[in-house]
Amino acid sequence: MLVIGGGAAALAAAIDAAAAGASVRLLDAAPPALLGGNTRHSRNFRCSHDAPTPWTPDAYPPAQFRADVLRATGGGADPVLLEALVQQSRALPDWLLAQGVALQRPAQGPLPYSRRTAFFLGGGMAAVRALADRALALGVDMVPGCAAHALVLRGRRMTAVVTDQGSMSAGACVLACGGAHADPAWLARHWGAAARGFVNRGTPHVRGELLQWLLAQGAAAAGDPAGLYLVAVDARSPAHDGGIVTRIRGMPLGVVVDRQGRRRHDEGADTASTRYSRWGQRLAAYPEQTGWLVLDDPGLRAAPAALYPPLRAPDIASLAVLCGIDPAGLEATFTAYNAAVRAPAQSDAAAGWRTACLDPPKSAYARPILEPPFAAYPMRPGVTFAHHGIAVDACTRVRWTDGTVLENAFAAGMLMAANLIPQGYVSGLAVSISLVFGRIAGRAAVQAAGRPAAPLPEPDQGHFERAEPDPAGPVT
Repeated sequence: MLVIGGGAAALAAAIDAAAAGASVRLLDAAPPALLGGNTRHSRNFRCSHDAPTPWTPDAYPPAQFRADVLRATGGGADPVLLEALVQQSRALPDWLLAQGVALQRPAQGPLPYSRRTAFFLGGGMAAVRALADRALALGVDMVPGCAAHALVLRGRRMTAVVTDQGSMSAGACVLACGGAHADPAWLARHWGAAARGFVNRGTPHVRGELLQWLLAQGAAAAGDPAGLYLVAVDARSPAHDGGIVTRIRGMPLGVVVDRQGRRRHDEGADTASTRYSRWGQRLAAYPEQTGWLVLDDPGLRAAPAALYPPLRAPDIASLAVLCGIDPAGLEATFTAYNAAVRAPAQSDAAAGWRTACLDPPKSAYARPILEPPFAAYPMRPGVTFAHHGIAVDACTRVRWTDGTVLENAFAAGMLMAANLIPQGYVSGLAVSISLVFGRIAGRAAVQAAGRPAAPLPEPDQGHFERAEPDPAGPVT
C-alpha cells in the first residue's frame, strides 16, 4: 500500500499498516530535512484520561473532551468521527511510547499546566524522528521529494497513484498530504489581495494538488474553502515554516494599532488561548494585513518572550517613524488612551484597570502606557491550517458527491480534519486527529487491499535512512 504525506497522520498510518504485515511505501513531497510537515512545529496532543497519568495531571474525561470540541466548532464536528477521536485518543500516550516517542512529565521543565494535553519531550521534531525511525525499522520504504498529483481510478477503486516519479500501483492508499493553504494561488482565490499579507507558519509543501484533483473528480468537500485558522505572528517571520515561536502573545499588556496609528479592537477582552486566533482574524482585515503591538517599558518586561526583538524608541513619535506608522495618529491614540484609563476601585490587580469613554474600550489590563523606552512588534496573520478538505465516512474512506466512497482510498490528518473542525480550534487537537485517524486509515487500508499488492516500481530519488543511535546517548 501507499501512504501519501510525511506528517503525524502519514507516519501513524504507515506504522500500523506495516505492523499488520503490509508492504508500505510512504511518499513525501518534502525533502528529508522537512520530514514531518507541521508536526515538526507541534509540542502537544490532546487525549482523554480518567485519572492522572505520568504525562497529564488530574483527569480529562471523554465528556469534557467532546464538549470542548463541540463548543469550539459550534457543534459542527461529525458526531461519529468525534466519538472515535475522543475514545481512541486515550490510547495515544501508550502507543507513542511503544513507537519510541518520549513524552515529558509535568514536573520536568517549564511546561504550562495542562490536564487536556500531553507534551512531546524534545518537541514535534523529536517525535517525528522517533516515528520515522520506527517506520523504517518496520520496513516502510520512505521516499522523500516525491509529490502525488492524482489517483488512477477504476470505478470506485484506486489502482495507482500518479506522482513526480511516474505511476505507482498499490492495493490501497492512505492520503495524508494535508490541505492547500501553502499554495498562494489557492489562498488568493478565496481571500483575494489580502492573501498577500499572510504568513504560512508551517511547511511550504502543503499545496493541495491531490485535494484539488479529488474535488475536481467528484470527491465531497468538508468545511469552508475560505476558512483558515489564523494567529498573530511577527511580521518579520519567514514566508514559510516559522512555526510556533513566531507567535505574538502580549496584546493585553499594550495597544494594537494599524498603519494610521488607530486602535480597532479591545485588547483587554481576550486573555484565553483563543486570543491567538482572534487576533489573526482581525489582522487579516487590517490595511496590508499589518498591525503593531505597542508597549511601554513595564509592558515589555511583562510580555511573553518573542523570537524577534521589538523595535524600540525613546518616545512615541520616534517609534512611529521607526515602524512606518503615522506619527500624529499614534500620538493622538496614546493621548486619548492614557486620558481614558481608570484604576480599579478596590484592587490593584492588573485585570481591574479599564478605560472610560474610549472607543473601542479596553475592558481589562488598561494601565497607562507612559514609561519609556517604548517598543513595538509588527504583526501579520499566520496561517496554521485550512478548515477545508475531503469528506470521509466512519472508516475514513474518501466520500464522493454521489453518495459512494472510494473502496480502497482513505484520508487522514489535516486532509480530512474539517470533518471534525469546520471552524475553531483547541490546543493539541490537530496532532490528535492526525494520529488517531492515521492509525484508523492505516489499518483500514490493510483490510481494503485484501491481498498483497503488485511490486512497486523503484523510485528515482533517494530514500530516507534510519538514524543510527548516538553513542553518547539521547539528549534530554
